[in-house]
Amino acid sequence: MKRLRTAALALLVPFAAWSAPLVAPARLDAALQGLVQSGQVAGVSALVFEHGKEAYFGAFGQADRDADRAMSRDVLAVIYSMTKPVIGVALMQLHEQGKFQLDDPVSKYLPEYASVRVYAGDGPDGKPLTEAPKRPITIRDLGRHTAGFPEGRNHPPGLMRIVQATHVNAWAADLAETSRRIASVPLAFQPGTQWMYGPSMDVQGRLVEVLSGQKLDVYMAEHIFKPLGMTSTRYVVKPWDADVLKLAPTYQRQQNGRLHRIPDTGAHAYNLGDWPLKGGSSGLVSTIDDYAQFARALLDGGVAPNGARLLKAETIKLMATNALAAEVTQRSWLPTKGNVGFGINFAVRTAPPSHREDASGPVGEFFWDGAANTLFWVDPKHKIVGLLFTQLLPPGDPKLVKAIRDAVYADDAEAFAGNKPARPAATQP
Repeated sequence: MKRLRTAALALLVPFAAWSAPLVAPARLDAALQGLVQSGQVAGVSALVFEHGKEAYFGAFGQADRDADRAMSRDVLAVIYSMTKPVIGVALMQLHEQGKFQLDDPVSKYLPEYASVRVYAGDGPDGKPLTEAPKRPITIRDLGRHTAGFPEGRNHPPGLMRIVQATHVNAWAADLAETSRRIASVPLAFQPGTQWMYGPSMDVQGRLVEVLSGQKLDVYMAEHIFKPLGMTSTRYVVKPWDADVLKLAPTYQRQQNGRLHRIPDTGAHAYNLGDWPLKGGSSGLVSTIDDYAQFARALLDGGVAPNGARLLKAETIKLMATNALAAEVTQRSWLPTKGNVGFGINFAVRTAPPSHREDASGPVGEFFWDGAANTLFWVDPKHKIVGLLFTQLLPPGDPKLVKAIRDAVYADDAEAFAGNKPARPAATQP
């Protein structure tokens, strides 16, 4: 009788729960091996969880060609901008505690932003003109990159001179000083009117310090890394630490397609030195398994695999919902990520791939990547978390992203880019 009741209950479970898994290990193996064999990367690893279980891990090529060290899951990678979502989560933990509201002016907690100005062109003498902002920068602006902070390049000469003179990313300045420097630079546009990938995360990191009373690295170690068991993730790797041997070198693709190793004295200069700046925009090193703990908590309603709660489910839903209004049409390079908007510290896919040249992925996924072509994404529709680790410059290599995403989503007709039409040729003027 008990078996009959169990069988009857099983019939009530939605069909989606019994659908065949998407992740095909052989397909992923072929994709990653292809990247190494074609010389796209020296070494690469990928880790995918589906419905709470490890569905795939693969590592191919070499983390360090000179040392003949194979790529493996304990390799330490510099994750650059994959630091940003971690900082965003830290700040939203404080939001859950009632420390601030998203539409509060940043100046309520960081008074240096009370007198911020907006760039309004260069005067006849070449000096920049400024005007008052039409509304204050809000904390929500920081999370969706609509604050107006210059990105540090591609600006008019007058504004560029100010950006360069302030050295807002200097490692010798702590977050308090960094925030003051950021506030001293005129905004590139009125708050809320454009998307631009500037130093908003450093300002969020400073807010974490002010609202929590702890230095940012101390806060994250106590409230994120330790609870989630992320034992390898940190800013500083001491030169005498055994983990130095796990740091993967960074390679750069030259114009002839060959990979050149960037000297470790340059690639690891930040992480091997205990600099005053423990920033929000970049700086962490991690392993693929460590970061998977963080990403899996985002998928599972804020609860990590070990049972530690990172955030409430409703907070994650808020962060993973597109927050860019339709009238925000100037979005810098964000459209190169596909049909996406931006939530609170995550890119959010708002429509399926349009062309076969796009990267595959389902509507509702949220994600971000790092400058050395690390990537993670969270897919609530299929209950998938995916990560790609390598150490390759320049950033944003579409072939790497497309390879893993196409391999994962080949069996989902809507999410798979490979069955879409070719991208229309550019219209000639």
